[in-house]
Amino acid sequence: MSEMKAADVSVSNKDPKEDEHDWAAAKAFFDKLGSKKRPRPPKPQNAVTIAVSSRTLFNMVKERQFYEDEGMEKYVAYQQEHENEPLMPGAAFPFVKAIMTVNARLRELYPDSEELFDIVLMTNNHAQVGVRLINCINHYDLTIERFCMTGGKSPIGYLKAYLTNLYLSNDSEKVQEAIEEGIAAATMFNIEKEIQLCDNQLRVAFDGDAVLFSDESEQIVKEHGLDTFFEHEKKFENKPLAQGPLKCFLEALGKLQRKFYAKNERMDCPIRTYLVTARSAASSGARALKTLRSWGLEIDEALFLAGAPKGPLLEKIRPHIFFDDQMFHIEGAQQLGTIAAHVPYGIGQKYNKGKLKEENPMKK
Repeated sequence: MSEMKAADVSVSNKDPKEDEHDWAAAKAFFDKLGSKKRPRPPKPQNAVTIAVSSRTLFNMVKERQFYEDEGMEKYVAYQQEHENEPLMPGAAFPFVKAIMTVNARLRELYPDSEELFDIVLMTNNHAQVGVRLINCINHYDLTIERFCMTGGKSPIGYLKAYLTNLYLSNDSEKVQEAIEEGIAAATMFNIEKEIQLCDNQLRVAFDGDAVLFSDESEQIVKEHGLDTFFEHEKKFENKPLAQGPLKCFLEALGKLQRKFYAKNERMDCPIRTYLVTARSAASSGARALKTLRSWGLEIDEALFLAGAPKGPLLEKIRPHIFFDDQMFHIEGAQQLGTIAAHVPYGIGQKYNKGKLKEENPMKK
């Protein structure tokens, strides 16, 4: 897995001085704008960049069905005809709004800092559909200035160029491809039940194994059972687990949290993180916590459920997003209104509710 930002920022051969000149010009342009509603975007190398697809940011179920039924040409024409009609919010919308709240607080405390969230709309939509998307963004007063519209081609190749910290899409194949490229990513789903979320704090909940951590321990559970797993975790309690696909995103959140702590805002920090794991505290919890400590990362709340359902606890937390690698946890959370995102990583993808999935004979 790659670190928080792709270290190979050399996606361009541009002279650094020329790059600084361009950013100075962009800053001057935004500073001259009369309206304060559009703060200038931060430099990508300083930002925590969240790439969201158009179908996670907005509810485009009807539009997608129209595309599948009628084809590209009629779809583009349809979008142009309806470009002044706002789309309804999608699954990632509350997460994006919460990110904007964090940015507002950061700008109050650090007016000149560029260590902020930056949101990129990453979509394979045709460029002409962009007009409707822009109109929707303006309608909801979202701060999204960077777009990537690839006209039917996969946008995955652009994620590293945008220095993406997290990619959210409802296309599981694209998410899988992103994870294989070392980019934190998750699949989002249409919201089944809406609940009221906190409007002054971004709440992010993570599963542990195969999300923040590798699937090393989960492999032992699946292949050798719980007793062997408990013995293994006790034996290697002081050996940190390898990092999982979302570790880098937690690291990015921690970087921004520390900016609030530096201003004595720890108790009023607008970012709160949660570990919600099926692990048992006494039997296997210490290794998870010691691993986070070894990485220099904090988690605000840790909930060890010892195999109990996660949905009821998540209903109390009400996170803007919850990441898990197993679909039965995702489904259970969704039934109670939690916005959940699937991380397709590790041995858990071969199992359903603890049982090995049968291989499709058509794929043999």
